[in-house]
Amino acid sequence: MATTEVDIKKLLEAGAHFGHKTARWHPKMAPYIHSKRSGSYIIDLTKTVDELNKALDFLTQTVAEGKQVLLVGTKRQAKDIVKKLAEDTGMPFVTERWLGGMLTNQKTIGGRIKYLKDQEAKLESGQLEAKYNKLEVQRFKEEIERMNFHYGGIKNMHARPGAVFFADVLHDATGVREANKLGLKTVAIVDTNADPTNINYPIPANDDAIKTIQLIADYVKQAIDTGKTKVKKPAKEVEGTK
Repeated sequence: MATTEVDIKKLLEAGAHFGHKTARWHPKMAPYIHSKRSGSYIIDLTKTVDELNKALDFLTQTVAEGKQVLLVGTKRQAKDIVKKLAEDTGMPFVTERWLGGMLTNQKTIGGRIKYLKDQEAKLESGQLEAKYNKLEVQRFKEEIERMNFHYGGIKNMHARPGAVFFADVLHDATGVREANKLGLKTVAIVDTNADPTNINYPIPANDDAIKTIQLIADYVKQAIDTGKTKVKKPAKEVEGTK
C-alpha cells in the first residue's frame, strides 16, 4: 500500500497526460500511452498513478534505510523546482550542468569537493585573509563560488546515494548512464519520447510542464519526509545512554 496518496485528478489538472507529437515517440512507451489527440500522444494516467506509487514507496523505503536520494534536474523548467525540493528535504542535488564522472569518477570529483570544503573552511576561519592580500582573497572567493556552482549540491553527498531521481531522462542522459553503470536505482519522469526500460522506477508523465514537475516533486517530498520518520535510531539513542 502506498504511503503517499497520489491524486489522479491533480495529475490531470497539471497536464501530466500530455505527451509529445506522435512523430517523436519511443516504442517502449507504448504500454503507458492511452490514445492520440491532435497529433500528440496522451499518457494513461491510471498507469502514471500505479508507477508513481511504486516509485514513492521505493523512495520512502530508501530514506528509511538511512540512504540519500540524489535529485537531478538541469533543464530550465525543472532546475528551480528540484533545487527547492533538495533544500526542503536536505538531499544532494544537481541542477546545473551534469559534469561527466560526477558519479563514476569519485576520485577526481571527491578531490575537487575536498578542496572546495578546505577553501571554505580557510575563508571562514580567516586563514586566507591572514595569508593573502585583498585581491588574492577575492580571487579565492570567486573560485569557491564557481566550484559551488558545479559541486555545491553534492558536496555533502555520501559516496553512493541510495537512489537517483531525474526530472528528465533525455536532458540528463549522462547522469542516467552513470547511475546505471554503477547499478544505482533510478526514479524518473519519463515522457513519450524516452526509453522507460533504462529506469528502475519510470513515472510516465509530461516532463515539460512546470505544473507536472512541481506536482511530482511535491509527491517525492512527501515520500522522503515519510521515510525520514521511519529511520531506525541507534540502539543507544532508543534506550538512552547511561
